[in-house]
Amino acid sequence: MKKTAAFLSLGCKVNSYETEAMRGMFEVAGYEIVDFKDIADVYVVNTCTVTNIADRKSRQMLRQAKKRNPDAIIVAVGCYVQAAEEKLVEDSAIDIIVGNNRKSEIVNLVEGFNNNSPIEEAVADINLERDYEELMVNATAEKTRAFIKIQDGCNRFCSYCIIPYVRGRVRSRNEEDILTEIRGLVERGYQEVVLTGIHISSYGSDRLEEGEQVETKLPLATLIKKIGEIPGIERIRLGSLEPRIITEEFVQEIVKVRQFCPHFHLSLQSGSDTVLQRMNRKYSAQEYYEKVLLLKEHFINPAFTTDIIVGFPGETEEEFKETLEFVKKIGFSHIHVFKYSKREGTKAAKMADQIPDDIKGSRSNELIDLSELMSREYKSIFMGKIEQVLFEEEITVEGRRYQVGHNERYLKIALQSEEDLTNQIKSVKITGLLNNEILLCEISN
Repeated sequence: MKKTAAFLSLGCKVNSYETEAMRGMFEVAGYEIVDFKDIADVYVVNTCTVTNIADRKSRQMLRQAKKRNPDAIIVAVGCYVQAAEEKLVEDSAIDIIVGNNRKSEIVNLVEGFNNNSPIEEAVADINLERDYEELMVNATAEKTRAFIKIQDGCNRFCSYCIIPYVRGRVRSRNEEDILTEIRGLVERGYQEVVLTGIHISSYGSDRLEEGEQVETKLPLATLIKKIGEIPGIERIRLGSLEPRIITEEFVQEIVKVRQFCPHFHLSLQSGSDTVLQRMNRKYSAQEYYEKVLLLKEHFINPAFTTDIIVGFPGETEEEFKETLEFVKKIGFSHIHVFKYSKREGTKAAKMADQIPDDIKGSRSNELIDLSELMSREYKSIFMGKIEQVLFEEEITVEGRRYQVGHNERYLKIALQSEEDLTNQIKSVKITGLLNNEILLCEISN
């Protein structure tokens, strides 16, 4: 009888990618993969530590797994392990802890585990790691879109963020390894890839800083161009970008790539310069605005999405209003709004003037309302337009079947149809709204 393994990924898309890679390793080793809610011989939780709440969620999931099957091997993996190694060593619910840059060892650690031995540890001093840990996925949970990890680590040290301390310095993946992985996914039918990482704007910067002989001073743009040359790739998306990577030279390179999707998730965090300074962000609101204008010069109706933190320590009502006005100026298609959450171990956690929860809540609600208004305004631009939709799933609304997918700008679009169109790209005409989130379309002749 096959041994069984179950996986849970908490947090970001990088964690999701790494969980898919670990799942593949266990499959190759002969394990049957089961749902995390089922009884399994091995439970792997890829943890998150971005907030104190994420820490608590990670602990809860590990203990739930042990309660579900007390005889199972419980493996804690990832960022929370790096942040709280000493605590986890003392946790009786956990058998093996695996830090970042050691995930490739996970199957050997499980296979070699002895129930009579103390907790097994594989945790590197992440601040000393300089080599990218190669992981690879053969398939993902999504049928049409594959996330591709291209780098790890971050050198920015924003005052609210713990990630550089648990992910380490920037480490870029070898270009040919990325291209090989994408070729394999294309052979399995994937048409769209999303380049992801902890700080993808830094891709290749570690090699430039170390004086390696490199073919380009624009490594990310060069990578995008080479992906575009792979037969079968129809869409290339980017994860979150830092505004400063958007230069005239960079934009002129990526606009040449037919498959590049003009959907830019440009991290903002605040529209107030004084808040940005306290956050240790490396740009001003005006610099951000100039990058947006540059992209609008080269792309038709580009979609801009972003993250904004409300209630950062010391944020005054005037600073919050600056953010609201700046957001209106940009016209985002969607904003991910976060109420500031204190993370122990960061500079922001020690700052004076921590904002009360009720003020954070009211500011969050106000910004969400504005985001929804801007989202409707952006969608209205596409009424009557012909769009290319990569269909991904089927939903049922009020008894009607709809095929749903996204266009290049990541607008969600639905076609009423009984035919399964999964992983097909169709030319459609936008006709209206199914709901606040989803546009309606018909097949274009």
